[in-house]
Amino acid sequence: MKLEVKPYVLDFKFQARTSRGEMKNRKVWFLKLKNEEGITGIGEVAPIHRLSPEEVEEIPQYLNQLIKEINQKVLPENKDLVDEFITSIVPANKPSVRFGLEMALLDLINGGEKHIYRTNLKNIKIPINGLVWMGDESYMKEQIKVKLDNGFSCIKLKIGALDFEAELSIIKSLRRISKELIIRLDANGAFQTNEVLAKLKELSKYNIHSIEQPIMPMQPEAMELVCNRSEIPIALDEELIGIHNSRDRIDILQDLKPQYLVLKPTLHGGFSSVKEWIDLAEIHGIKWWITSYLESNLGLNAIAQFASQYPENTEHHGLGTGEIYHNNITSPIIVEKGYLAYANSMVWGDI
Repeated sequence: MKLEVKPYVLDFKFQARTSRGEMKNRKVWFLKLKNEEGITGIGEVAPIHRLSPEEVEEIPQYLNQLIKEINQKVLPENKDLVDEFITSIVPANKPSVRFGLEMALLDLINGGEKHIYRTNLKNIKIPINGLVWMGDESYMKEQIKVKLDNGFSCIKLKIGALDFEAELSIIKSLRRISKELIIRLDANGAFQTNEVLAKLKELSKYNIHSIEQPIMPMQPEAMELVCNRSEIPIALDEELIGIHNSRDRIDILQDLKPQYLVLKPTLHGGFSSVKEWIDLAEIHGIKWWITSYLESNLGLNAIAQFASQYPENTEHHGLGTGEIYHNNITSPIIVEKGYLAYANSMVWGDI
């Protein structure tokens, strides 16, 4: 195999704001993996500064080392050997690199046509939530109107940056529009431990489906208390980052007892790792959904195909990020009335 790395900067159409700060753009690296027949599989390495466990600045140097190592390797014979291959050369503390390499290998094994899984893309129709970014009250209400006009039945609001009363007002007005609308919240750890239960009680008045990561991770006793006492179902997100050992994963599910898991392949080291989280969640009676990590359409395509392998899961996935960049890779991915699907014409832009 021969590996080529192509850096790319994705420019947001707006200032993407969370409780951790704002982003105007983000760097990704495309891994172009070619075999002796000239077939190329493409993966995407997409960590985010201050949110991913990797240091983004160190990624280029690491990928240069990976080029030398990959160029001496033989392509795994089938997809069942991919995880073993990746584990042997990429450490667990580089999850975005593991995801990008797994994606490239699966694409290459399946013929280099961006079919990460052998599935009929034209049959894919995945329910997704409409994501509303943080901003002032008028900006958030404007986004909500657009999502509702586009037919979304599940809205996810990022909260924690505005005054809490202002956020309550937005949620209250949204609930007035529809009693049936599914409302999810994502706090990205914004609430303080001494106020979280009181805030969750206030929010619970509006029939909230779930709230992601209400407090910062690495506070196991506090999070266990929140999961047990919250009047809103808790979804773990950042809490799961960096937990690679199977025993540790079992312990966190048994100790904290969350109602939901939010699973991001880029953060957990790829599809094989996410599959283990899914298996453990289902053993413990915990529901889950898959979320993209603001990858380009290339990474989104791979994650959508993975999510489509679980048609029995009726939760809305977080895969509506394909239109947030000015310069995204042209793709056949479309969003229609709250569903991710594929256009009849499978046209991809140059990478």
